[in-house]
Amino acid sequence: MPKNIGFISTRFAGTDGVSLESAKWAEVMWDDRHVSFWYSGRSDRDPGISFVVPEAYFGHPEVEWINQRIWGQTKRDPLVTARIREMVDYLKTTLYTFVKKFNIDFIIPQNVLTIPMHLPLGIAVTEFLAETGMPGIAHHHDFYWERTRFSVNCVGDYLDSAFPPNLNNLRAVVINRPAEEQIALRKGLASLYIPNVFDFEKPAPQPDEYSADIREQIGLKEDDVFILQPTRIVPRKGIEHAIKMVGMLNDPKYKLIISHDAGDEGLDYLHMLEEMAKEEKVDMRIISDRIAEVRQHDSMGRKMYTLWDLYPHADLVTYPSLYEGFGNALLETVYFRKPMMVNRYSIYITDIEPHGFRFAEMDGIVTQKLVKHVERILADSHYCEEMVEHNYRVAKRFYSYSVLRRSLRTLMTSLTGLGN
Repeated sequence: MPKNIGFISTRFAGTDGVSLESAKWAEVMWDDRHVSFWYSGRSDRDPGISFVVPEAYFGHPEVEWINQRIWGQTKRDPLVTARIREMVDYLKTTLYTFVKKFNIDFIIPQNVLTIPMHLPLGIAVTEFLAETGMPGIAHHHDFYWERTRFSVNCVGDYLDSAFPPNLNNLRAVVINRPAEEQIALRKGLASLYIPNVFDFEKPAPQPDEYSADIREQIGLKEDDVFILQPTRIVPRKGIEHAIKMVGMLNDPKYKLIISHDAGDEGLDYLHMLEEMAKEEKVDMRIISDRIAEVRQHDSMGRKMYTLWDLYPHADLVTYPSLYEGFGNALLETVYFRKPMMVNRYSIYITDIEPHGFRFAEMDGIVTQKLVKHVERILADSHYCEEMVEHNYRVAKRFYSYSVLRRSLRTLMTSLTGLGN
């Protein structure tokens, strides 16, 4: 029985994991004729099916004012409590308006009941669910106890009650096995593990007339080897390992291309990487000024490309992350049938590696053995093709839309008592 689904988050825009995975969920649910609507503080979804409330964005000034006074503090001023309460009450009225406007039957909070970047919104969603009894699935991407920035706080009462809440009409979904264990241990909640997915039944897009000149536009010569680091420049991405590996390849034709900039976590890490690249004699290029969420031209008339425009042109992808909640870039690399160098971060070890993927693996350090493996991948086209085709078959089995479709049908049936 088709339903109107209300997705709720602080932001549905850009290429962050929440925005990407929620769009995939909506696409899969559309196969069963469920129609999706979007509540958020920022949105790039169709305005006709979106409900944008500026105060729901985690970067709103009032939210930032609250965050400055609740994290890293052990006592809470009564004024802060009052401001939290005011915002909760306001946001709750907007949730009721959203549900009424689009005749919502079922809601899917996306990470807002997981990580308290917007504490009042999480409380508002919890109270809305408790008051209405509306069925919902809470999609949890990364919990507050996984981030040190939230470890000292004066809002333990709110975290206990709403991040995540324990409600009979709400089912929990986590994206990795350790989270499944931790939510049970810390909250006494059962959850369903649903990994991030890709539409592996549909071939990846290939270069077209617009993107055919990417290598030339970013200054690569015909015989240069394009090594892509498809992430933001933040410490947990472990980009220093990619620099070390390229340095050990010891050939100027190997170019390390970083797709995104330093983001909002400061520039110290970027400066360290730049110094390291000089010492290792690595040609590292940051092309964030040529990458956008959609194809367009910048103020100088230059073409802007998407991340997906880059993948088909890469010879190798590096993913030396120290920590990931899952690792979307890993699946993207497999989807585009590209070889990858990957660090064995904890979620990779527990959830991904057992499926039998074939990558050039490092275990915290770059070794000569790893470098030799990368050299073989880049030199032996038959070996490389065999590797990427094997990875595609494995991903199609374990991370395709069909896996997500079965799980969502089970969850919705358990909540509504109705099949699709």
